[in-house]
Amino acid sequence: MDARLKRILPRVQKPARYTGGEYHEIQKDKAEVDTRFAFCFPDSYEIGMSNLGMRILYGVMNRMEGVWCERCFAPWPDMEAEMRRAGIRLYGLESGDPITDFDFIGFSLGYEMAYTNVLNMLDLAGVPLRACERGEADPIVVAGGTCAYNGEPLADFIDIFSLGEGEDVTVEMIELYQEGKRQGWTKAEYLRRAAQIPGLYIPSLYEITYHADGTVASITPKDGAPATITKRIVQDLDESYFPTDTIVPSTEIVHDRVMLELFRGCIRGCRFCQAGFCYRPVRPKSRDVLIRQGIEACQASGYQEMTLSSLSSSDYRQLEGLCDGLLDYCTPRNINLNLPSLRADGFSMSIMEKLQRARKSSITFAPEAGTQRLRDAINKNVTEEDLLSSCRTVFEGGCNAVKLYFMLGLPTETDEDVLGIADLANKVYLCWRQYAATRARGIRITVSTSFFVPKPFTPFQWEAQIDLEEYQRRVQLLRGAITNKSIIYNWHDPDTSYLEAVFARGDRRLGRVIEEAWRNGAKFDAWSEYFDLERWQTAFRTCGVDPDFYARRERSYEEVLPWSHISVGVRPAYFWRERNQAYQSAITPDCRVQCMGCGADKLLQCGKCDEPLTRRERGEA
Repeated sequence: MDARLKRILPRVQKPARYTGGEYHEIQKDKAEVDTRFAFCFPDSYEIGMSNLGMRILYGVMNRMEGVWCERCFAPWPDMEAEMRRAGIRLYGLESGDPITDFDFIGFSLGYEMAYTNVLNMLDLAGVPLRACERGEADPIVVAGGTCAYNGEPLADFIDIFSLGEGEDVTVEMIELYQEGKRQGWTKAEYLRRAAQIPGLYIPSLYEITYHADGTVASITPKDGAPATITKRIVQDLDESYFPTDTIVPSTEIVHDRVMLELFRGCIRGCRFCQAGFCYRPVRPKSRDVLIRQGIEACQASGYQEMTLSSLSSSDYRQLEGLCDGLLDYCTPRNINLNLPSLRADGFSMSIMEKLQRARKSSITFAPEAGTQRLRDAINKNVTEEDLLSSCRTVFEGGCNAVKLYFMLGLPTETDEDVLGIADLANKVYLCWRQYAATRARGIRITVSTSFFVPKPFTPFQWEAQIDLEEYQRRVQLLRGAITNKSIIYNWHDPDTSYLEAVFARGDRRLGRVIEEAWRNGAKFDAWSEYFDLERWQTAFRTCGVDPDFYARRERSYEEVLPWSHISVGVRPAYFWRERNQAYQSAITPDCRVQCMGCGADKLLQCGKCDEPLTRRERGEA
């Protein structure tokens, strides 16, 4: 360890964030390595180490011959200040070497409010911020994750965007780089060749022009780059790498447990949900593989908790059998099994019994909207009867805490829909009074609302976000309607959601805004103690950019969107059709009931998504 680092660590919070040396950390002989990759997560160690994607790609790369992937996280402001005073550059946790000496610096972009941390980490590493300013000796800067589907606001700073699932495309990208090293390619030549790898987007190879009104006029590829870049997917999750010997952190993290990924994709079509469409098509893992991986992960880590991770755990066909198989191992060893992301229409007493075995004392449901009309408009496909029936099940099972998640500002929302949230919460309370196994402990119903953000690659990507004042009015309307002391109301700060909408649908002109805000002190914007909206407003004014143009403007179907050259497999015409369905409050059935032809099945070599429900599964036999 660097002597300077030893001196400063006693002066910072949670020094274990910065030392490495954790159990299952991968060390390699530098003499046997010709390609080094710094996997950077632009947030704290506690957040980054909880990211399953990072755990997977860390293992994938380190299995490659001649490749060493190391981890790097955004240092907390106290550590950053000490590093700058001591002249310590950002370093990889495994070796302690400055990441400016690496071949690749890769960022995981899970949320827009981490963008300033990307710039801050590059600066801490001593790497020029803008891609056009980097020389042949500088690392290649890569970015992936959900936000990469519209990476345009960061296009000035990123050499390569990786679109979709990274297990295969990352290997291909590194192998091409290794070939280029042997052949003596320049960085420009490597990038031109990398553009031919499906799933890699090289922003410097695309010229963007604008109309006088500020909308995008054209997106033109050059140097042989493809006109459309389509995301990559893993075809067979059973055969794909999964880290059962994952790193065990030396300090507490947010999700400090074994995580099992049941499947990728989503059979649902919630019209606000980017992940639900971007992760299509549906590809489940087999039950036996999951049981084996779960047991091996517990044995390798010593964890006493396991969570089943997917967008909707209850949509896994073999959930009950999977729980039985895992609990046979977990129960005698006092390992807790968590089932998050359960849907109200997929809840049953048998699931409840398994939750009881796992010592679950609370349950979470996300109706998203307070009235059936609005739930139909967003295609939630959950009825009030579904929710109350599920609540009855958990109350009869002894549960005394329920969390209900909603959004405010959804397209077509009215005051009646807002007040419907309070009404639904009251009905949940009455359900508890009628069906609770015991009322001695009381009931705690937590209602939480977030601010709707229109996202790319959803049916609502063309919608305008309501203004902050209107959001606050709706919050106060709901707040006044919740009078039951057993119902607690929490609401999300709208300022960050407003900026999230700006950058989610932004273009390259926002790059200078991000840089200006960063130079004025913006970082860790996802953390309330560091976020400052005025700092961002000043940056917008300085750069002559109107944020409302991105957040609060409705788009037409004919408008060229900043991400029009990117494909997630779902056709734009399908999204537009779904948008029109929303304004009629017309539902679209889930993929197992009827295929609606979104187009994602074309990404599969077999040409078909998850099988439709059988008659038995539909309750017809």
